[in-house]
Amino acid sequence: MPIEQEDHNKKLVTDLYKALISKDTNTMQHLLASDLEWWFHGPPCHRHYLVPILTGSSSSSSISQESLVPNLIIGFGSVIVAEGYDEKNMVWWVHAWSISDGIITEVREYVNTSVYVTKLGLHSEDVVVGSSCRCIWQSKLCDGSVPGLILTI
Repeated sequence: MPIEQEDHNKKLVTDLYKALISKDTNTMQHLLASDLEWWFHGPPCHRHYLVPILTGSSSSSSISQESLVPNLIIGFGSVIVAEGYDEKNMVWWVHAWSISDGIITEVREYVNTSVYVTKLGLHSEDVVVGSSCRCIWQSKLCDGSVPGLILTI
């Protein structure tokens, strides 16, 4: 994927966080697919951390829009990863947004979970086909007491 496309994808995600914080539902509607696929990984008590803000029902939640200000946004082609920390609720979070045709189609939400982004590479040597997996990014805000998961791209 060209660097320009990855930069465009990072801008889409940055714009989404700005819209989330300002409660700009019109912008959110234009950036997110109507059938956004959401995956959650983390303790069940935090299962609805991001969903109330995406659906506009955050008034009943203890989560504020300001708790979704990312400390970092990094691109891996069509997957853009954002990481942040909600000090009030003691929640570390990582969101992995997938973008297709200029629209956000999927979010993987990791709460109080360490995330390792790995790239899977295939190579062939004569008849034998093998694969290699290498870590290209690791979440930095969580401490060592949380479980870790691998996101393969």
